[in-house]
Amino acid sequence: MSINFTQLDEKLSVTGQISVDDLTEIAASGFKSIICNRPDFEGGESQPTSEQLEIQAKGLGITFAYLPVQVGVIPEERGEAFRKLMAELPGPVLAFCNSGRRASALHAMSKSDLEVAKMHQATVDACNWGNAFDVVVVGGGSAGIGITASLLKRRKSLRIAIIEPHDKHYYQPAWTLVGGGAYDADKTVRRMSAVMPDNAEWIHAAAAGFDPDKNLVLLEDGRKIGYRQLVVCPGIRLAWEKIEGVEETLGKNGVTSNYRFDLAPYTWSLVQELKQGKALFTQPPMPIKCAGAPQKAMYLACDHWMRTGCLDDISVEFDTAGAVLFGVADFVPALMRYVERYHAKLNFNSNLVKVDGNSKTAYFEIKDADGNVRLEEKQFDMLHVTPPQMAPDFLRNSPLADAAGFCKVNEKTLQHPDYPNIFALGDACSSPNAKTAAAIRKQIVVVAENLLADKEDEELPVVYDGYGACPLTVENGKVVLAEFGFGGKLLPTFPLKPSVPRKLYWFFKTTVFPWLYWNGMLKGKEWLAHPHKKH
Repeated sequence: MSINFTQLDEKLSVTGQISVDDLTEIAASGFKSIICNRPDFEGGESQPTSEQLEIQAKGLGITFAYLPVQVGVIPEERGEAFRKLMAELPGPVLAFCNSGRRASALHAMSKSDLEVAKMHQATVDACNWGNAFDVVVVGGGSAGIGITASLLKRRKSLRIAIIEPHDKHYYQPAWTLVGGGAYDADKTVRRMSAVMPDNAEWIHAAAAGFDPDKNLVLLEDGRKIGYRQLVVCPGIRLAWEKIEGVEETLGKNGVTSNYRFDLAPYTWSLVQELKQGKALFTQPPMPIKCAGAPQKAMYLACDHWMRTGCLDDISVEFDTAGAVLFGVADFVPALMRYVERYHAKLNFNSNLVKVDGNSKTAYFEIKDADGNVRLEEKQFDMLHVTPPQMAPDFLRNSPLADAAGFCKVNEKTLQHPDYPNIFALGDACSSPNAKTAAAIRKQIVVVAENLLADKEDEELPVVYDGYGACPLTVENGKVVLAEFGFGGKLLPTFPLKPSVPRKLYWFFKTTVFPWLYWNGMLKGKEWLAHPHKKH
């Protein structure tokens, strides 16, 4: 038999993940029963479901039982259920999970003899995963999937777990295009199981906190996941609650946002329906995901209204809590030409704090040059809201956070200054770069190289230059590709004047970048992503 299994007693053997094709060999080896202790979809689409295995097993005359056990502390009732199965199932029995360790722990827990249970305590403790995972990644977004794929590409033997509660994975950079009628929303979403890297363990649960002194991630369901090294990348939270009344009116009364998958199509509906009236576009205080996205929504809407001859009958305003249109001064003149082209009014130091959807009224706190704040209300026919954003609460309230709530890192190495076995990247880390998918693409290589070097007690070899990119969709068919690093330093990839709107970059934005995301970045392929090596 080619399957490696360990015999625990005269009736029970355990092994790691089996495939449908393995069942013929298992039957030929004399096993009469199989217990599946691995939850369905834990390993992504490469893992056969219990139903698929059961159908094939029954055809071979094997009794099949499904007793899933999640990674972490095993509840006592699971051990009791396993004991009952072992009493009822015809033997010999083969139990399996991803590695066989959970099945072994269940066997130890099911023993009534205290001394036998003590003999197996080491197995049970191992299943509590105190140090079982080489790397735990918190977050299954762009950063989490990308860094896991890159680490496994460098070292396939790593045991990596990804903690991610959601079932779907989104390509968020295209939501602006969806809101502008230039992209299909369904193309921006895939099942989480479809993007999970092979050989990574998906812990389908939500993180609740960190205990870095004990190398543990705490989960909302009470489990504790151990790690040797930790990568923190849970993304950034949309804090809708900071705008009074907005959650009750989102998706109706002309109130929308491209920052949500379900609302981006509504943005495009509103743009098409509006023929006259007032359209407001808002931007909250930094930091936010893709700082250019709030104004990109305005540009694409105005372009449509211009093309359809409605723009002269629509009053357009951009209300930003910031003091400038864009944080990198080199791109402001090009953007201002489009603001003037669309006759849009810019209101700086203007922060949206309340929305009354029924009366279509938005309330803004306006700060003057002396710092005085007044409340101003504005009527609207369409309101595109960019919500305030902050680090997730479980990170913000943890020992890993800086004063602003983000995971503290050295901005060049992306290593935590207090806990050297912890790294962070993406929107939740404290590095002062633009929070974009393009920044993550570069950060992945930095973390992958430095994490593995730290594992070997070597000097961290790679530095991050703050690279970020914002493809500014100034009209349907043209993009200003803003690429820059720390301090606003221009870091263009191509030998073209970066502030010029180009059709080529529109093609990149709508076609090339999505393809590279799904087929490159999430697969561990690092095209044009390698940063500077330390000298």
